[in-house]
Amino acid sequence: MSWLARLEINAGIARMENISDNYVWHKKLWQCLPGLPDNERDKIGFLTRIDTFEKTFRLWVLSKIKPARPQWCPPADFALKEIADGFLSHRYYAFDLRANPTKRDIQQGKRVPLIKEEELRSWLIRKGKVRRRDKDTGLDVAGGFRIVEDKPLEIRRMVENYFRKMDKKNGKKYAAYHGGVQFRGILEVTDPVKFRETYHAGIGSAKGFGFGLFLLAPIEL
Repeated sequence: MSWLARLEINAGIARMENISDNYVWHKKLWQCLPGLPDNERDKIGFLTRIDTFEKTFRLWVLSKIKPARPQWCPPADFALKEIADGFLSHRYYAFDLRANPTKRDIQQGKRVPLIKEEELRSWLIRKGKVRRRDKDTGLDVAGGFRIVEDKPLEIRRMVENYFRKMDKKNGKKYAAYHGGVQFRGILEVTDPVKFRETYHAGIGSAKGFGFGLFLLAPIEL
């Protein structure tokens, strides 16, 4: 069992709370789990997503612990849904995923964002098949799904999400960014147990910055 919370926050509230980027949102959304020690957060499958519109933000929180409404979110703008075990027992889902697809650049010695559509398509297909150790959660996860390739797969242009973060070693802030890509399509569950793990662990990197959360709707094909 898990929980999915949705928060609708207008730009005025975001300004009052000094929220300037996805990293600040990440820290604010931890307030949905009050009293939970920092070293316990990565163990519970906590995922977030930040959708930015012209005058508002739509925030999603997926957690195995029931999220609470933070004080800065108006009661009318907080919705909570229990994700029953049966919700993940369907064969087909329409999905909406905002992810941070990357690859390791050997020459630069670091991970760089994927940009080309064919690379992005291959990245998502591979995530459904490959068993891997998630570097953020430490969990051994596998996709357990495949993309239904005879149905449309929408891949939106990468959006650069800039933020500033404190370097714990020298105490200085530095600027960085993540490349966010939105995928929308149809998936088929090939291994229900592994897919359940993927749903709670998320897809790709930078999960602490609002990436990797599947929004799902069961469908019949």
